[in-house]
Amino acid sequence: MAARAEGIDERHARSCKGRDDGGRCNCSPSFQVNLWDGRSQKRIRKTFRTLTEAKAWRQDAAVALRAGTMRAPSPITVCAAAVALVAGMKDEAILDRSGKPYKPSTCRGYEVSLNKHVLPQIGDQRLTDVHRRDLQTVVERWRQRGLSASSIANALDPVRVIFRRALRDDIVAVDPTDGLELPAVRGKRDRIESTEVAHTLLAALPDSQRALWATALFAGLRRGELRALRWTAIDFDAGVIRVERAWDAVEGEIDVKSEAGRRAVPMALVVRRELTAHKARTGRDGEDLVFGRTPSGPFIPSTVRTHANAAWKAAKLTPLTLHEARHCAISYFIAAGLDWKQISTWAGHGDVRQTWNRYGHLVPGDEEQAAERLSRYLGGPIVAQSVAQSPDSAETPAVARPIPYRYRDSNPGFRRERAAS
Repeated sequence: MAARAEGIDERHARSCKGRDDGGRCNCSPSFQVNLWDGRSQKRIRKTFRTLTEAKAWRQDAAVALRAGTMRAPSPITVCAAAVALVAGMKDEAILDRSGKPYKPSTCRGYEVSLNKHVLPQIGDQRLTDVHRRDLQTVVERWRQRGLSASSIANALDPVRVIFRRALRDDIVAVDPTDGLELPAVRGKRDRIESTEVAHTLLAALPDSQRALWATALFAGLRRGELRALRWTAIDFDAGVIRVERAWDAVEGEIDVKSEAGRRAVPMALVVRRELTAHKARTGRDGEDLVFGRTPSGPFIPSTVRTHANAAWKAAKLTPLTLHEARHCAISYFIAAGLDWKQISTWAGHGDVRQTWNRYGHLVPGDEEQAAERLSRYLGGPIVAQSVAQSPDSAETPAVARPIPYRYRDSNPGFRRERAAS
């Protein structure tokens, strides 16, 4: 009875004589802990072999419930949650963190990652039974199987969404995806060519391909945006390309990647020239696709890349991809000294920090240029002249140290010293 008062029930075998307290126990009883979870309005039950274990767990569980780090077990498995997630993403019942429907390509990627990597490992486990150590073990298994760091990160993306939603719905108390030790993603596609090389690559292409690659190299549109670009979005008078739609490999024409993806990108002279020639050559206008293989059918990326690679290899040039061309365009915006906020807008990024974190290291010659600017500000010409002189020369002037403006302005003694000298 004392055990029951503590929320622990003694459980006997069916054949035990002491089951109904009518005789002496002839079995090895177990002890079941009963706790009430007020948040989920559910009862938690867990059985132990000894009373000591039951008491210890009950005490720890009561503390965890009060702290909000424990929930009553849920029958929902990872597999069931994954099926519900993919179905909700496809019918737009589930939105991303920005409140927009998921892109069709994202839905397909999540579904492939779940079926190929996640569900074979933890699909049968209940959400409340998955802990950080379980996911860390899964990550280590993936590494042993040879999955790259980026593939592991992509495989975990749908898992994060599943547990973020479960945490929101009070199914779990702790997100097990937080604090995982993941391999560092290296080898990002950071290839940036100089403007001279970019123009050389462009000149080596056949006339029918130049407008597409000029727009990628000097305007920075994404591949899907290039596929969906129509002549109505080309404003020659304003000198901008209005990005409004994208093209999905399965779904066809879709909305842009995000609200930030809807933007107006300035046309450099080379882009304007190539687009003007391309329009005259194709005779397309209005709602026709700018770079489509037909006025209504988009170009096939593999075909475009094959033709471009053949031209570049014939000219003994190193080929690049449309994605790398976009990197080049954004780096040219930066090198031209344009405002970072404007660059972020033209790149289609939602936050200038995203642009800085991704491209901040691509500013060419920054160190040398910064040193020159700093020298001029600090009195560089005098310092440079004194350093250039030989220290053994009698004509070597003393190094003139620039005086901070505030000190010069606020210290009358400095003006007297300067006048005396």
